[in-house]
Amino acid sequence: MKPSAKFWDGAARKYARQPVRDEAAYAQTLDRIRSYLRQQDRVLEVGCGTGSTALILAPQVDHLHATDLSQAMIDIAKGKAQAQEVGNVTFSTMAVGRGVDAGGPFDVVMGLNLLHLVEDLQGALAGLADQTAKGGLLIAKTVCLGEKPGIWRLVLPVMQLIGKAPFVRFLRIADLDRTIEEAGFEIIETGNYPAAPPSHFVVARKL
Repeated sequence: MKPSAKFWDGAARKYARQPVRDEAAYAQTLDRIRSYLRQQDRVLEVGCGTGSTALILAPQVDHLHATDLSQAMIDIAKGKAQAQEVGNVTFSTMAVGRGVDAGGPFDVVMGLNLLHLVEDLQGALAGLADQTAKGGLLIAKTVCLGEKPGIWRLVLPVMQLIGKAPFVRFLRIADLDRTIEEAGFEIIETGNYPAAPPSHFVVARKL
């Protein structure tokens, strides 16, 4: 088992119990995502956690396939889907990167609160590009701690050393946008929800 998977398996039950930290920012993000979804779309969400966002957005699309590195997260997500009787969502365990086939191409690929947690950012985006149909959309939301690192620069290494935090990349917004474009996308919308620390929202079209 990879270290990141082990960390998130251990955190899954606590993660599932936590309320949304910023409900206004989350609602704004959902609103922007819904504006791009069509009823006929096939959608892939990577890094879906316990499936809450996938289940909220499922009524907007034909089918949503949601994946996560953590089997414990996926088990919780499947339980939610069954309890809510949502029939057009499937959940599976899957890493993110080059050569990973989730059954694409998809009309929309989403990675929400994910890209700052992957060690190989270029590889992750290349893999997402492979799963996105030509003219399809990548929708991402990414914490960019590189804009205002503050105390996190000191605290995170200690937390990681004792197994209390996963890998975290201190991304800057300009670097994230450039890497998305280098993966073969054209950015068509950005925003920060919340603004501080910036959680950078990006919609980009596959060229």
